[in-house]
Amino acid sequence: MKILVQKFGGTSVATRERRLAAVAQVEDALNKGYAVVVVVSAMGRKGDPYATDTLLSLIEADDPVDRRELDILMSCGEAISSVVFASTLRARGHDVLVLNGAQAGIETDHQFGNARILRIRPQRILDGLRAGQVVVVTGFQGVTADGDVTTLGRGGSDTTATALGVALEAEFVDIFTDVEGVMTADPRVVAEARRLQRVTYAEACNFAYSGAKVIHPRAVEIAMQKNIPIRVRHTESTDEGTLITNHAQVLESHAVTDRFVTGVAHTVGITQLVLDRPSVGAYEVFRAMADREISVDIISVSPDRIAYTVSDADAGRAVETLAGLGVQPMVVPNCAKVAVVGAGIAGVPGIMARIVGALTEQGVEILQTADSHTTIWCLVRREQMQVAVRALHHTFGLDQTDDEQGE
Repeated sequence: MKILVQKFGGTSVATRERRLAAVAQVEDALNKGYAVVVVVSAMGRKGDPYATDTLLSLIEADDPVDRRELDILMSCGEAISSVVFASTLRARGHDVLVLNGAQAGIETDHQFGNARILRIRPQRILDGLRAGQVVVVTGFQGVTADGDVTTLGRGGSDTTATALGVALEAEFVDIFTDVEGVMTADPRVVAEARRLQRVTYAEACNFAYSGAKVIHPRAVEIAMQKNIPIRVRHTESTDEGTLITNHAQVLESHAVTDRFVTGVAHTVGITQLVLDRPSVGAYEVFRAMADREISVDIISVSPDRIAYTVSDADAGRAVETLAGLGVQPMVVPNCAKVAVVGAGIAGVPGIMARIVGALTEQGVEILQTADSHTTIWCLVRREQMQVAVRALHHTFGLDQTDDEQGE
């Protein structure tokens, strides 16, 4: 039995017209001989009647709410969506089985609001598939061993889809959304941005962590454990979108080129904090941040300087926390993180020189940098972000196809 998991995001199931387009994707997979598991998100986005954020807005800001009970509320959007989508499938003559997270065998820990999947017992899904049914599963949710409903955090439906793909040993997990796939940059910033045909798991994770929102990084990490290919596709297109797979398969699919960078991503809403010759050590600083549950990023520590970033939303609490340690940071608000992503950049001389050269030529001030084996991050001022992204996109030839670059 060839199994295909198809996940449809909130915009893909928000209206009847879009649900019919999603059903057409299910039917196309069935016609190709796949047994299909559909994972659905809540319908629409904030402001739409059954979107998760809309459900959360039913609770007054100052009213107390238990996190366990909040998960019960947040799981309602996917429950509604699954039944509505199933009814559309039945109207087209399909036999359908709807399962919530618990019925699908998705067991999680007790971290309400951001639960982790511990195991999946997919027997009921497999029974449905063997009976010729399309199995529709609510995304974003699971259940603890003692029966409490949990939700999986932002991007949780992506996580549901890839976790089911692993448990079912699916041939593919298709993430359907309202974009064509993974792009070389945000097309709202770079008009010349192109869809990428294939990217590695590592590249997809770094795109996601660096601001690209087509798929949640945790979902990619789960698929990577068992090498389950993911396709990011547009709901209303027959194109197969972007394939996310392992490094070897990406290399096999292309002629050899000198392109080391795959794309450029960005994140806004960042504040930089700098401590010059601080009277406290790095451990005290980061321990204090951890105790206040403030996430830190782009960290640079030297004997006489500590620099790091926090979200704009956490900046006030971070400064307050440092004041409690007797230190006053230099605060640089309204920053952006620009990321150059590419599985081929590790160990290649000259990549950083090209980045610095491109940004310097455009008058972009680099406030701080960090890197991994697949990504180099530059912190810049928010007002210079678009210039920075466009400059890097052009410098690394991302507005050209491989054939054009080789000419």
